[in-house]
Amino acid sequence: MKLASFRRTAEPEGTRHVGLVVGDDRGWWIHPFPEGTDLIELLAADPELREEAGDAAAQGDGLAAADVVLLAPVYPVAMRDFLTFEAHVDGMERGHGNPGVPDDWFDAPVFLFMAPHAVTGPYDDIPMPPDTERLDFELEIAAVICRDVRNVTPEQARDAIGGYCVMNDWSARDVQGKEMRLKLGPSKGKDFATTIGPWVVTADEVDRFRDEDGFLDLEMTVKVNGEQVGEDRSGHMGWSFEQLVSHASRASWVKAGEVLGSGTCASGSLAESWGRTGSLTPPPLQVGDVVEMSIARLGTVRNRVVADPELVPPAPRARRRLAAATPEVGA
Repeated sequence: MKLASFRRTAEPEGTRHVGLVVGDDRGWWIHPFPEGTDLIELLAADPELREEAGDAAAQGDGLAAADVVLLAPVYPVAMRDFLTFEAHVDGMERGHGNPGVPDDWFDAPVFLFMAPHAVTGPYDDIPMPPDTERLDFELEIAAVICRDVRNVTPEQARDAIGGYCVMNDWSARDVQGKEMRLKLGPSKGKDFATTIGPWVVTADEVDRFRDEDGFLDLEMTVKVNGEQVGEDRSGHMGWSFEQLVSHASRASWVKAGEVLGSGTCASGSLAESWGRTGSLTPPPLQVGDVVEMSIARLGTVRNRVVADPELVPPAPRARRRLAAATPEVGA
């Protein structure tokens, strides 16, 4: 089942409905659920009850793609982004002058917390962030959590995964690099936009696409201005999503409404190519570029980079205190 959040084109921004998606990227319709339906609660519902609700929605009139604006499927209560593709780690390390994957990477899945209020819809324009000349994309698969869990095993964690969607973790690489040289971050290098969508595909819908190790194995591709620049498979993750949820829940809560990203797949970003080639090839994203990401069975998100219509204040510089506070020798 595919579940989407949307508003009708004539409705004001801030309006939000939940609907059943019938069809695929080549042609789809949305059949609204009753007002007040919550997408996360649908994901958590008993599968039979969810199917009954979907059947009832499908009996009503559908809305064509031209009649709606697709929104981010969920506005996450929190977001965690992992680092699970070994080949991507290798490429990025080469860019930092450290070929090879660090031994520590294999010990446990690491993640960073993201800015949930920066989430954008699957077809939204993305304003060019300030202070960057190296805007990049990151192709990821994301899981949507539908139940609160804490200290769960991977087997127990499976019931907490309501479904999956496509995710683009936009990154200002030069800003990010400066922040991480200071042993903190990334922060402003990543907090301006994260695209998720176009809808959430329920976990039971894609269970049959697991490999022999139990990993969800779906083809992932990314194009810039219609030209494919990266591809991989979700089955190449170093940990399964069940393992990611379990690890995140160790001595901590993972809450319904969270979104957990896989991290960038191999060849799923420009920076990985820069690390492997030692040059800015392909070039960083510019205003006017269109980034299109597709994951088999999950759909496609497509965003255009645009000039920022807002006035962004300059970054404040720190006052220097140490030199003024240090007494001169012999004083």
